[in-house]
Amino acid sequence: MLPKLSIITIVYNNVKDIERTMLSVLNQTYGNIEYIVIDGASTDGTLAIIKKYEGRLAKLVSEKDKGIYDAMNKGLALATGDYVLFMNSGDEIYDQSTVERVFATAPNADIYYGETEMYDENWQSLGRRRHQAPETFTWRSFKYGMSISHQAIYIKRSLTTPYDLSYKYSADIDWIIKIAKKASSIVNTHLYVAKYLVGGMSKKKHRESLKERFQIFSRYYGFVPNLINHVVIAFNLVFFYLRYRRTND
Repeated sequence: MLPKLSIITIVYNNVKDIERTMLSVLNQTYGNIEYIVIDGASTDGTLAIIKKYEGRLAKLVSEKDKGIYDAMNKGLALATGDYVLFMNSGDEIYDQSTVERVFATAPNADIYYGETEMYDENWQSLGRRRHQAPETFTWRSFKYGMSISHQAIYIKRSLTTPYDLSYKYSADIDWIIKIAKKASSIVNTHLYVAKYLVGGMSKKKHRESLKERFQIFSRYYGFVPNLINHVVIAFNLVFFYLRYRRTND
């Protein structure tokens, strides 16, 4: 039997992008998807677009929340699938057969992951992320940056815990590291699995996000090793920018 995948979309006042994201989920060829949409009580017409597809959703919640990770926790609490995937408003599953091909790579893995293509606000491709997905992923793989984007990782739900709400901008990094420490089977699909719209909350609150990331990395990897690793991160960022004139986080 096909494993059940719970896909969770978080949205607040994003009438421009929500339909594109939803259709990337609803048009998947994979036959066992539970689609959950958590809306933060949008007031710009977003909810009207979501309700066009309400009959194809497993669950729809529209209410105020305490921020993106609180909303993601609501979605996680409602999920009943064997696996979970967060595909937030503005992002897309790479193509219509992506989910099917992900699960065809290996049976019953704890984590499946792949590559991400970046897009600008006009939905023009910026190419692959600067942080390329590692050939082999472990909980230590983030020491030089978040090498797998949140939209590109399929996680066995039994390994998940709620997001730590003490982090406002980088709780997803902490969440993935915690899960990876528990995982025994992690599969690189060697596929592009997600399209990511640049300019999310961590980009808008870049300084605050970087502070949180440093705290998280120091917690897991040690303060002094993290300082050294950040010299490497800074060098890689400068080299990439000088070559391409963009960062492609």
